[in-house]
Amino acid sequence: MNIERPLSKQPLPPHAVCVFKGVMFDVYQWEQKMFDGTTQTFEKLKRPDTVIVYPVLDDGSILLTEQEQPGRQPFIGAAGGQIDEGEGVLEAAKRELLEETGYEAKDFILWKAEQPTTKIDWAVYTFIAKGLTKVADQSLDPGEKIMLKPVSFNQFLALAQDVTFTEKELIIDVLRASLNEAHRKNIETLFAPLS
Repeated sequence: MNIERPLSKQPLPPHAVCVFKGVMFDVYQWEQKMFDGTTQTFEKLKRPDTVIVYPVLDDGSILLTEQEQPGRQPFIGAAGGQIDEGEGVLEAAKRELLEETGYEAKDFILWKAEQPTTKIDWAVYTFIAKGLTKVADQSLDPGEKIMLKPVSFNQFLALAQDVTFTEKELIIDVLRASLNEAHRKNIETLFAPLS
């Protein structure tokens, strides 16, 4: 599967300079000409891209996660995480699914690929995984506590609108599904289990 990286709505210009290299975020700055002819220093963050995986069980349940991480309030979300350096997008999705749920999938469907904000160079790839097989126990990072939470499609739509749901990239689709029956059916078909 060849997956193109989505473009930012405000790409880093070639003359941008990295002025700070952090553990997760790097800071880039550049001089930008303004409409009146003056220049100002612009700034943008850059971070590793991430994958989000919504596993669909054979009974049609969507496997969400209830998570705790140090210094953060508990939240509900999908399996997923950062793409490691040198790792492919699909490879990262498979790894994160296995680590956080213990499942492997026959089929990965790329639902969305986007850069959700203009101030950070950061792509988010959202997958739906189907044809699941439980092959291992969870293998969590030291800073993760994850409980698996199978939910129905209707529960998924309701939870996605909850303030504790962390995958904000999908809120527009969820709200459209609650307002438009055709959009709801499209998403429901996308989340249908393999036959």
